[in-house]
Amino acid sequence: MTMKRREFLTGSVAAGAAAMVRGADAQASAKGAKEFYQLRRYQLKTGPQLKLTEDYFGVLIPALNKMGMSPVGAFRLTIGPDTPAYYLLIPSTSVEALATVDLRLGRDETFVKAADAFWNAPAGAPAFARVESWLLSAFEGWPRVTPPSTTATKAKRMFQLRTYESPSMRDHVRKVEMFHSGEFEFFKSAGAELVFFGDTLVGSHAPSLTYMLSFPDTAHLEADWSVFSSDPKWTKLKADPRFGFEEIVSNISNLMLAPLGVSQL
Repeated sequence: MTMKRREFLTGSVAAGAAAMVRGADAQASAKGAKEFYQLRRYQLKTGPQLKLTEDYFGVLIPALNKMGMSPVGAFRLTIGPDTPAYYLLIPSTSVEALATVDLRLGRDETFVKAADAFWNAPAGAPAFARVESWLLSAFEGWPRVTPPSTTATKAKRMFQLRTYESPSMRDHVRKVEMFHSGEFEFFKSAGAELVFFGDTLVGSHAPSLTYMLSFPDTAHLEADWSVFSSDPKWTKLKADPRFGFEEIVSNISNLMLAPLGVSQL
């Protein structure tokens, strides 16, 4: 393959990807409010990395807010595999903004200076072990991240982050339909506070969806889930032939998170 042809193909792929991003952004803008999310997991080691990362979030979140990304959630994993780990939820109505956020931050001299200890950590004393990211598209029926009522007063609260994997694209689509067929309302009736619901666009374990609920404490979580599980409307929905023809969820990840002091959720 000649150099010119390689350059042409590379340019064509890049142009196509950019067009897809612009198309997704335009579609979201046309609908008015639908968000996309970048969900990040910072895998850490016990010791200095914990404070270093939380301090970094204290610099990062205001910088993201200046870009129009708000509210940003920052959480510590309390129950789940591979602790310690922190999670960051970044909302935006623009896919492109989420895809280029680190490049834009790197051009902000004020931010880079304030974030120096984390941003420029040496290889001998890294700020984190690894960072994993997912790009999610908000459900049409829950198009924006919603802070729980306890956020405003900084009252005690906990978060449950759940991921449902499906064995096929058909089953994944059916599970998303279940939420829009009453599952949102069943959660609210049971007492849970709904934070976000997202379809995985880019990331591991696809096809999958991820959502977050909030509760005052573990006792409320267990009680609310008991109410949800015994709701006759939920039982009827599960038995509906559209959704009950087979196991449409093949694996569930269930994590418990606590908000960090800098979290806006």
